[in-house]
Amino acid sequence: MRFIGAGARPGQPQTHHDRVFTIPNVLTVVRFLGVPLFIWLVLWAQEYGFAALVLAVMGSTDWVDGYVARRYDQMSHLGRVMDPIADRLALIAVAVTLVIAGVVQWWYLAALLIPDGVLLTLSLYYFHSHPDLPVSRIGKVRTALLLLGTPLLVLAKLPVPGAGIYLVAAWICLGLGLVGHWIAAYNYFWAIIRKGTAVKDHTPDVDGGTP
Repeated sequence: MRFIGAGARPGQPQTHHDRVFTIPNVLTVVRFLGVPLFIWLVLWAQEYGFAALVLAVMGSTDWVDGYVARRYDQMSHLGRVMDPIADRLALIAVAVTLVIAGVVQWWYLAALLIPDGVLLTLSLYYFHSHPDLPVSRIGKVRTALLLLGTPLLVLAKLPVPGAGIYLVAAWICLGLGLVGHWIAAYNYFWAIIRKGTAVKDHTPDVDGGTP
């Protein structure tokens, strides 16, 4: 079974519906709710084992909601926007939590925030909102690597056999994920500019014509 684009039915067009209450959207909300639970487990309860489990569940829902959406024709306009936002907020919130807990250094958080800050500024300039661009393949791989690396990194904090192996595996995933993050950001940067320029070029002027 392929992991990227899993659930897609060959020969069937993938259309986005206006439905709100779908299983994929519910799973995305669950991913949102996992963030404050993870923060509490790490910063207050200091239960790293349960925190790693929460991260694993959050990462699995990211794959499951995409599979269900494609397999059962539940792709929605809301989900197309909400799903990447949920991923990004989760990754950033988790990174902030791990920095506060002393698990990672500040540069890891900066490496996540700088590209996103540039893209957010560009999106607000051109669209005043979300640019509604399809998620790229490298963006999906990037997210998968980061969602895999973070629970491994948390597990490495536990006094368990193989903690050193978990740490090495975590940073391999996170390092590759950060490289993919910057490559995806570079591609999105130019995609936003192209789409934003096209929109501005076709915006009617005050006389009802086009500039």
